[in-house]
Amino acid sequence: MKVIICGAGQVGWQIAKHLSGERNDVTVVDNNADLIRRATDTLDVSGIHGHASYPDVLERAGARDADMIIAATHSDEVNMVTCQVAHSVFSIRRKIARLRAKSYLDAIYSDLYRRDHMPIDVVISPESEVAEAALQRIAAPATFDTESFLDGRAQLLGIQIDESCPVINTPLRQLTDLFSTLRAIVVGIRRGGQLFAPAAGDQIFAGDEIYVFTVTEDMARTLEIFGKTQTKMERVVIIGGGNVGRAVARALESRTDRVRVKVIERTRAIAERAADALDRTIVLNGDGLDADLLEEAGVAKADAVLVVTDDDKTNLLASVRAKGMGAKTAICLMNDPTLVPLLADLEIDAYINPRAVTVSSILRHIRHGRVRNVYSIGDAEAELIEAQVLGTSPIAGQRIRDIEFPEGVLVGGVMKGDRVVKPDGALRIDEGDVIAIFAMAADVPEVERLLQVSIDYF
Repeated sequence: MKVIICGAGQVGWQIAKHLSGERNDVTVVDNNADLIRRATDTLDVSGIHGHASYPDVLERAGARDADMIIAATHSDEVNMVTCQVAHSVFSIRRKIARLRAKSYLDAIYSDLYRRDHMPIDVVISPESEVAEAALQRIAAPATFDTESFLDGRAQLLGIQIDESCPVINTPLRQLTDLFSTLRAIVVGIRRGGQLFAPAAGDQIFAGDEIYVFTVTEDMARTLEIFGKTQTKMERVVIIGGGNVGRAVARALESRTDRVRVKVIERTRAIAERAADALDRTIVLNGDGLDADLLEEAGVAKADAVLVVTDDDKTNLLASVRAKGMGAKTAICLMNDPTLVPLLADLEIDAYINPRAVTVSSILRHIRHGRVRNVYSIGDAEAELIEAQVLGTSPIAGQRIRDIEFPEGVLVGGVMKGDRVVKPDGALRIDEGDVIAIFAMAADVPEVERLLQVSIDYF
């Protein structure tokens, strides 16, 4: 498949890395020559220096015979015009745009919107996606990462293992024997900064970060087994009243279990917009690093503090201060992946990587065939892929033990009808089943082959 990616920043680069690694013909377009050079030097892609929305630039990028264009520049206007040019001039079939401004999103999703007027097939809103990720972190405060699968019937949980974990130094195969009714599988372990898919004989050690795929009904028990407890969210403090903070506060306000929410925003105009947009939320105008203001917001009694300003260092420091003042859980937005290793030492419980969230959202819309969900793990190190099994797939009708999965691949769960089944070697995969598979990045193409999902991207 031939893909043009407009924007060679963090998101564009990651999408290019995924798609080029799967042997697609990828061309990256950006007005920054240094970003183009980085992409072409590190990835198997072509690069075009120029304005993404210019027809002559898209012509040089191969738009005449492109199958898809992904407009992920930093400008909403450039992204929209790029899709319009791709449609009107080059008749590119699939057009994806990243849009941030709420005004554009409201117009596009309104009844007045007509696709022939603004021909964008898929709109990705980073702020909306990040807000949803933040809500999932708040719902599972004992984890550093979480994502829903199989129509909400299963969860991928990222759990930091400490000395109090009752099952450390225990081979995974013994965990299966000890907790035979638990529908949970350890699909990934990060140790010493390296992520891998564990074998049955591998053990879990203190300091590991593990990824567990579990049936939602068994989530509380799964967390308990790995030394974590699930607490009810009653008081939440949000530092940062921009689009993400407002969206999270609005969602918490709409819950039936009446979560008390307070928002701290440094910029007065943004704080006023937040106060106008929210009903029951108290909005405080001031610095989220100010200890007196944090005390006034009730951080010491907060079940969770969510820090979502546009500055990573502020997010780190505010999270540390909130934890020091007594907050039970601190969750922060983190754009720079090089800062993530600091979080455990600083006792920050969870983080949200906007790049990974946006990349996962885009991948969800460009994967082949019957793929229903894709979640990018870590710094694009692995993926959790949810797909429906086709009758023509090589795995249809086979037992899991007989399927030649690569070493970096594990089955997390299988949904048969509306029932989620814990996978074991004897389980047969049938046509129509929905399967959730953890795959290291290098093994994703083979997973797609086994699922036979490379027939059609659309």
